Amino acid sequence: MNRKKLYPWYFSCGAAVLYFLLFFLPGILGIAYSFTDWNLYSNEIEFVGLANYRRIFTGNSEYLKYIGNTVIFTIVTTLMKTVAGLSLALLLTQKFIKLKNFHRMIIFSPQVMSYLVVGLVFKSMLHPTTGFFNNFLRSLGLDGMTRNWLTDLDLVFPTVMTVDTWKGMGYIMVVVIAGLMSISTEYYEAASIDGASFFQKLRCITIPLLKPVLVNVTVLNVTYGLRVFDMIYSLTNGGPGNATGVINTAVYKEFSRGDLAMGTTLSSVLYFGILILLYGIVKSMESKEVES
Repeated sequence: MNRKKLYPWYFSCGAAVLYFLLFFLPGILGIAYSFTDWNLYSNEIEFVGLANYRRIFTGNSEYLKYIGNTVIFTIVTTLMKTVAGLSLALLLTQKFIKLKNFHRMIIFSPQVMSYLVVGLVFKSMLHPTTGFFNNFLRSLGLDGMTRNWLTDLDLVFPTVMTVDTWKGMGYIMVVVIAGLMSISTEYYEAASIDGASFFQKLRCITIPLLKPVLVNVTVLNVTYGLRVFDMIYSLTNGGPGNATGVINTAVYKEFSRGDLAMGTTLSSVLYFGILILLYGIVKSMESKEVES
């Protein structure tokens, strides 16, 4: 009996060892190195306590700009992707829409492309002089609407967030469509008999029954937004200046210039931030389940 109970562990221990060596252990070492002055220019590593964390959270620190940009990017793109994905899902589940699967495929297709490819394509399209977007506006006689989309300090961050939303909203749409298809049509038929409008059905039936799906979508969007790197690096490299810099672009820059301790410190801040946020989301979901 004991051998039968241990039998499943024979299969999982190998994966557990690999996970410990390749993921868990490097993560713990990274947190430990954040309390040192580890760099490429010295063979000695000294313990400095919380000095690296104080550098990040002091009032004049440029790192606070990176943290603020990360939070803004996460909140805005999460809202935009959720609203756009939900709207498209509602539209593409209506009976009067023809070729639904074709439209879904077109909208979802950017999701299968890498962030690097999408970033490079849009970087070319948004070029101020040779880009497709500005040339298209000029061809319509709208020269006054042309902009330096990736170099104007007032436009660059909204532009990056819009491109990221364009790429990610198709995935959210597909997930929400799956949730909509799981809702029984009897609810809508009963509401129609009572004379409910589309928006009344949306508010009283669709949104409440989609809450588990929307919570999962929000968790995915938030964790991605906090870890974003590829899209911003390929479009702007965090520029101009630090206008679009986020935590992971700052980590990349610190490692590039040899300040390994600060790179691991920023990574640790991001890790603890995500951990606390996910813990709060899980606890709130548990409390709602208990109440219900």
